[in-house]
Formats: sequence, C-alpha cells, structure tokens
Amino acid sequence: MLDRIILSRFRNHRETVVEGTAQFNLLVGENGAGKTNVLEAISLLAPGRGLRRAQLADMPAQGGDGGFAVSAALQAGAGEPVRLGTGIAAERPGRRLVQVNGAQASAVSLAEWLSIGWLTPAMDRLFVEGAGARRRFLDRMVLALSPGHASHAARLETALRERNRMLADERAPDPRWLDAIEAQIAEAGARVAGARADLVASLDTALERLPDAPFARPALAYRAGGPMTAESLAAALREGRPRDRAAQRTLAGPHRDELAVTMAGKGQPAAECSTGEQKAMLIAMTLAHSQLLEGTGAQDEARRPRLLLLDEVAAHLDPVRREALFDRLRAGSAQVWLTGTETGPFAAITGDAAVWEVSAGTVRRAG
Repeated sequence: MLDRIILSRFRNHRETVVEGTAQFNLLVGENGAGKTNVLEAISLLAPGRGLRRAQLADMPAQGGDGGFAVSAALQAGAGEPVRLGTGIAAERPGRRLVQVNGAQASAVSLAEWLSIGWLTPAMDRLFVEGAGARRRFLDRMVLALSPGHASHAARLETALRERNRMLADERAPDPRWLDAIEAQIAEAGARVAGARADLVASLDTALERLPDAPFARPALAYRAGGPMTAESLAAALREGRPRDRAAQRTLAGPHRDELAVTMAGKGQPAAECSTGEQKAMLIAMTLAHSQLLEGTGAQDEARRPRLLLLDEVAAHLDPVRREALFDRLRAGSAQVWLTGTETGPFAAITGDAAVWEVSAGTVRRAG
C-alpha cells in the first residue's frame, strides 16, 4: 500500500503529508477543501493524465514557482518501500518528471509498480459521452491487469498521429513511409484491440456472477473499429489510403473501438438509463474488475499493489448499496481511498479506516 504521501505546491496544497494509512482511507471536508486534489495527486503515480485528465500546467499551486511534486512510499512486500515520485519543474512546465527510488524513469514504467483505478462524479457521464471516454476507461482496466498495455497504446497513438499528419499534407505521402507507419499501427493496434476485447469478455463473465441486487448489472459488448489481427489491419490501412487521405484522418483501427453497455434484465442502453442506474452499473463494473484482479487465474504481474480511488462515491447511494459496496471492498486486497463531506455515510468502515480532515488545502489526521 501507499504511505507517506507528500504533495508539494500541488493545486491548493502547499505542503501536505499524509501518513499512517490503512486499507480504507477517508478524506472528509467541505466542497473545495482539497479532497479530490489528494486523489488526483495519487492518480498521477500511474501512467496518463490522472483522474481529471488535466494539463500539467494547470496543476501547480497558484502563487508558486510553476512547479509541483507528488511522492509516496510504496510497500510492495516484506522489503524496503519503493519511493515513487512525479511532477514538473518550473523551468520546464510541459515536461512530466518521474522518479523511482530517486532515479529518473518514464511515466509508462509507473504501471510496473502500482495498479490504480478510480471512480469520480464526472464518470457518471461515461455512457453518454463519446466513445473515446469509454476507450480510456477500458485501457485503464487493461493496464491494471497488464502494465505492458501502456507502451502498446502509446506506440499506437504516436503512429496514428504521424499517419494522420502525412495524410493531411498537401504533398502525396511516400508509400514507403506509409508502409512503415502502418506496420507500426498494425502491430501495436492488434495488441491493444486484442487486450481490450479479452478484458471485455472477462469482465462480462465476472459481471454475470455478481448478484443483480443491490447493484444494477450491465452487459458488455466490444465493437472493434477495424480488423483485429496485425495482417488484416495493415491490409485495411493500405487499401483505405485514398478514403483516409480525403478525410485527412485514419478511419479504421482501435482508435475507433466502442464499448457497448446495456442494463441486464431491461436490455436498455446505459445511455438511456437513469443517473442512479448508471452510477450503480459503474460500481458493478469496478467491483467485477476488482474480482478479476483478485482471481487465482490473474497474471502474476497483476499482483502489484492496488489502489482504488472513489471520489464522492457514497453521495448518491442508498444505505443498502453503500453497505454492499463496503463489504465487497473489505473482502478485497486493494487499498481504498474515499472522499466525503461528512463521516455519516461511512459509518460502516470508520472503525477500520484512517480518517483525515481536509480544510483549505491542509490535511489533519482525525481523532
């Protein structure tokens, strides 16, 4: 688990230290106090842009030098803790820095040490937003099982960007360059698409084992945006060059994948369900994913320490669903971080939890 988490000049936290953590960790305070900022800082100890998907330049504290730092001690076994850190330097605000035990590392490499998942109020719109949000959601879940997914996804994104640049150029692109770029897209794309499809199939099976109550159970389907094998995808890209050049973008591939979600029992698309039903389905997916990670068939690399960040998750759950959620989280091995404006909704776990009071960017251990 993580302990001694330090936020320096991050958002509204000038210098915050959180230590003495437990399996359940509760941050309590008024809206705007800085609770979600703590969760966001922790989420930056994984590849990607964190739970808010914010720009790096938006994260430093106002009135500071333009830089920030987040670090934490990771206890991953009986040995010495591993120190993870990330942030930006004031002189290079657009470049993210990452360190592992004081040595420079890549952001992608963070996935090798820690698996982090999260639910936030903004994710309640996951089912009504564009397909890109659902692909990112899928990729985070795949990453929790296989840290190598981050590098495959990064290679795919880079190659797609280069192909689109070439397609948009007024000059006809050199076919040999397109061949080389498309080979990269095909190789990385097949890995990304295959991992997503496997995850959706496993997750749907795990969801079928969850009881229909107290959470609304979703049924999942993976819709590929192109051929699933490297050879077929490369051929499709080559044949689609005239069409793609007219559109000035790549029209087939994993960047057009879709996660289709319906509410089991009703057969109703998730986008047409109530906000409460959508939240319940999201929680069910999170719990099913947690079961995959706990399962005896999980890959060895999936046994990295796990964190689950739940921002205001109890706010719109009735008492029965809250109790069921806490029971399932208690049965797992993930370190859980929760936020709320008061302790009342968390009464079932406060006896086992480390509780902090958050106010105006300061964090104080309660009790």
